[in-house]
Amino acid sequence: MYNPLQNVDTTKSEPIILGIESSCDETAAAVIRGRKILSDEIASSATVQAQFGGVVPEIASRAHTDAIAEVVERAVKNAGITYADVDAIAVTYGAGLLGALLVGVSFAKALAYALNKPLIAVNHIRGHLAAAYLDSPTLKPPFVTLLASGGHTAVLYAKSDAEFEILGATLDDAAGEAFDKVARVLGLKYPGGPNIERCAQDGKDTVPMPKMLKGGGGYNFSYSGLKTAVINYCHTKAQKGEGFSKADVAASFQKAAVDVLVEKTVEAALEKGVSVVTAGGGVAANTYLRTSLKAACDKYNLTLILPEKRYCTDNAAMIASEGLVQFKLGNFADMTLTAKASIPLAATLETVQSRAAKKAEA
Repeated sequence: MYNPLQNVDTTKSEPIILGIESSCDETAAAVIRGRKILSDEIASSATVQAQFGGVVPEIASRAHTDAIAEVVERAVKNAGITYADVDAIAVTYGAGLLGALLVGVSFAKALAYALNKPLIAVNHIRGHLAAAYLDSPTLKPPFVTLLASGGHTAVLYAKSDAEFEILGATLDDAAGEAFDKVARVLGLKYPGGPNIERCAQDGKDTVPMPKMLKGGGGYNFSYSGLKTAVINYCHTKAQKGEGFSKADVAASFQKAAVDVLVEKTVEAALEKGVSVVTAGGGVAANTYLRTSLKAACDKYNLTLILPEKRYCTDNAAMIASEGLVQFKLGNFADMTLTAKASIPLAATLETVQSRAAKKAEA
């Protein structure tokens, strides 16, 4: 009978967590002991997806199915442990491509059942937030964090491990989504973010970009106007038969997209009176953002904790890291766990808060 919680010690100082991630085109598994990464394995179908200009869900699902057993086995072996040493299995259950998520969730459930190990449901977005813990063993709330990914863009205030406050979020497109769409307009290959960055290296900030990006009030963002401005600029030039520099467009877009992220994140940290700023999500791998955010934090004597670039993009180490947080809080899933393609940002944060509150009441 599946009864993994009878001997679980949530006060264990350095539990071993096996993380599994399959929300998009990366099949990933990682093992951490406490906040130390013991192994981190990834099998990507990005090269295949690039042939289609983006991720094809069915191709991604098949790739996950082919790779997941081997990737998990490799992660455990390279960590220098056995399955018996694992204290819990953490898996991304949302948000992402439903078929892709189902592969990871199904595998994790089967593995947890077979090993009689606790199962931890991890929201992909909270995984991005937890990536900062891997870079700093001593990091603890309160701090302000910038979330910038393909699906979400927000400034968050971490009051505790279980409680986040949304200070502001995108009113339309996410920053990563805007990077991908602009890359497509410029004829750059998928994935858009790193290709925009490479293209921008040879360009200058000479193309006018709309100031409306800073609108929306408070710490909110709006990227649809910026994206549309780039599209209109390129189409107008083409219709007039005029040439333009793709590198200049990329550089101008990148600066406009990133500067507002940096500005509002630092403003939020100063308003909340915290001394630490973190960032997560694929856009946090952008070199211009990392450099600009570091300079802004230095200016105001704020400590910036940035995950390595590889832990900003999709990976299983961040899922294991969030799994560790949930392990400490005693938040475990059962065999009814299923995948969810969409989870609103507010629900992402409130889920843990409500669980913690119920636990405190009990």
